Parts: sequence; structure tokens; C-alpha cells
Amino acid sequence: MSSSITILLVIFALQCAITLASDPDPVQDFCIPNPKFGALRTPLHNILPCKNASEATTDDFIFSGMKVAGNFTDMGIAAISVNPTVFPGINTLGMSFIRSDLKVGGINPPHFHPRATEISHVVEGSVYSGFVDSANRVFARVIEQGEVMVFPRGLVHFQMNVGKNPATIFGSFNSQNPGNQKIPSAIFGSRINSELLEKAFGLSPKQIRTMRRKFDPKRVS
Repeated sequence: MSSSITILLVIFALQCAITLASDPDPVQDFCIPNPKFGALRTPLHNILPCKNASEATTDDFIFSGMKVAGNFTDMGIAAISVNPTVFPGINTLGMSFIRSDLKVGGINPPHFHPRATEISHVVEGSVYSGFVDSANRVFARVIEQGEVMVFPRGLVHFQMNVGKNPATIFGSFNSQNPGNQKIPSAIFGSRINSELLEKAFGLSPKQIRTMRRKFDPKRVS
């Protein structure tokens, strides 16, 4: 095989890898999952076949589960995540969304979405919002009702209600499965070696044990 052909094949492989690094474009108008026929098993997912388009109804494209706030955590946040599992109408459309409510002083702790950029719209309230880029610069300020902030894909971001009333935020993602890794839980709620954490954060063994108890996955929602 000539070197020029080899180079072309490498370029093609790289282009394919880049193309497959995000949700694929749909090949039909919509795909309402049809549980009647059972799931197709893959190494990573169980995929439901689509309903016949003629069987789709208007109700398939309407979701009513965000009218009121969800259940609040100890951090003062109530989040309702909406993905194709709960709203089949958005299946294959490359999107998902979330309603977050924050009590006064409540926080959405530092976290990131490995597979999606997020657009965050403040429906009510005053919310200190921001993200940290890969150079550790913080981009943050208070955004008010009606304002929008974007959190680039894979970057750590956070929110805190700094107003005198509860706040409501609507977030949307450009992936139907954005993923969500909360920094405190990922560090102290996982099984990372305790000695490593002691050295990384300058904490004592007792402090590490305290943090592990606080962010035990069984206690943190």
C-alpha cells in the first residue's frame, strides 16, 4: 500500500472518529420508542425500536412533568432531569433538558457534563452562575430573571441562589445523554485511594473519612 493511500485512510479514520464524538444526526423525522417489541441489546445500551410513524400521537411530543419543583436535597436544590427515558418524544433528537429549583442560598455544586454543552435560562430569581475553563479562569456573575448563560461542554460549572426568593432555572443540553459528574461526589464518594486524597488536598485521614461519609453515594442524591 502506498504512503499516500495510507495517509488518506488515516485522515478518513480521524474524520470518522470526530463525527462519532457527538450524538448522531437523526435519519428520520422522529423515533418514539416502542416497548412492545423489546429492547435491542448493545454493549453499552438497550435500544428500543421505533414506533411506526403512523402510530405516533401529539401526546408523544408533550411532557408535563416539570410544572412543579421536585424534591429538595440538603444543598437546597431540586432537579428534574428530562431525557428519552421519561420523555420518549425527544429520542434521537440530540437534546435533553432539566428544571432546577434553588431555595434561598441553595447551590448547584460544581459539576460537569462530559457529553454536552448546557444553556441555562433563569426563569425566576437571581443566580450566581459560572464555569471554570481549562486555564483555571473563572467566568461568573449574577444572572437575573430572563438572562441566559452557556456552560461549554466538559467544563466545571456551578450555581447559587443569591436572591431573597426561590429561583427556578431551565437548562437544555445538546445531547440526549449529557452525563453529570458532581465534583465532590466524584472525589469523595468514589473509591479513590485515601492516601492519594490526603496528599492531593492536604487533609488528615480523619478529615478524609468525614468527607467520605458526607458524600457517600447512599446519602447523596
